[in-house]
Amino acid sequence: MALNRVERLLGGDTLSKIQHAKIIIFGVGGVGSWTAEALVRSGVRYLTIVDADDVAESNINRQLMALHSTVNRPKVEVLKARLLDIAPDAEIVAVKKLYNADTASEFELQDYDYVIDAIDSLSDKALLILNATAVRTKLYSSMGAALKLDPQKIQVAEFWKVQGCPLAAALRHKFKRSGMMPRRKFKCVYSPELLANVADAPQDKSGAMSFNKVRINGALCHITGTFGFFMAGLVIEDICKG
Repeated sequence: MALNRVERLLGGDTLSKIQHAKIIIFGVGGVGSWTAEALVRSGVRYLTIVDADDVAESNINRQLMALHSTVNRPKVEVLKARLLDIAPDAEIVAVKKLYNADTASEFELQDYDYVIDAIDSLSDKALLILNATAVRTKLYSSMGAALKLDPQKIQVAEFWKVQGCPLAAALRHKFKRSGMMPRRKFKCVYSPELLANVADAPQDKSGAMSFNKVRINGALCHITGTFGFFMAGLVIEDICKG
């Protein structure tokens, strides 16, 4: 009964395809956490979530599993518990780990139907894109969701056609400089809007980890959440077309 409305809209055959899709999400912060929730609520039953961070108090304004009661707990473990409360029969694998040059070989990307990139670190994000486009899996990537205010400006484009996003520009520059290019085209969620931080807020004192971040930018829940729902929507739409 929990998926009755999904089946009514998409039909039993499509729902079955959603339930059998194998998906991995790298990064379950402001974007990835909402992607995970939307996928599971839509019927996804095989989901792996990867993130090395613990919940910090500064996450509470925009990350799904961030509550005062969950601060200092591993993000993937808190999110897994929530997802299983939504879908007790789901197979949720929580991996508390960074995806980087040291750990990439531990992930068999070709075993998944979809790879979701919601990584913040430029170098780790570039590595995932290179590796995911080198195997037979569908990749969707989130570009920068910070410093945005207007959700109506969020859109989808093929990576090389993304305009106005500093993160996409930095990735393209990195690929061209290294001579290592993505092997296939892939879609990105992005917004060309670019605001500036207008205040210096106190730094997070919780002691939670923050990996490879050059600076901390302001971000809003209705933007990161919309990015996440866009990402989930790309997966569901693709399954519907298959």
